[in-house]
Amino acid sequence: MSTELNSLLTAIPQIRHGRLCVAGTTTTVHRVVVWYKMGESAETIARDYPHLPIAGIYAALAYYHANQAEIEIEIAADHEEEDRIEAEWYAAREFKQERVA
Repeated sequence: MSTELNSLLTAIPQIRHGRLCVAGTTTTVHRVVVWYKMGESAETIARDYPHLPIAGIYAALAYYHANQAEIEIEIAADHEEEDRIEAEWYAAREFKQERVA
């Protein structure tokens, strides 16, 4: 029995804000891509995250290569959000320290 390629990735609005995920998981395509861009092979990702099927990892990477600009925008937006949250945290921490001093 063959597997339909479109069954390997899913997008559900309630999971990860509707971002495309490896089917049956909450791991987004862009998360797989980040690991890949850090030098991890699909096989290493599958070994390190055994809940991810190797076919799903390759499907995520194929989707990335076919839609690279879209995924890169998502990754950049996540980095900007992380930076914003980190800056807010440091500002709040600094404010608390000033009040104590």
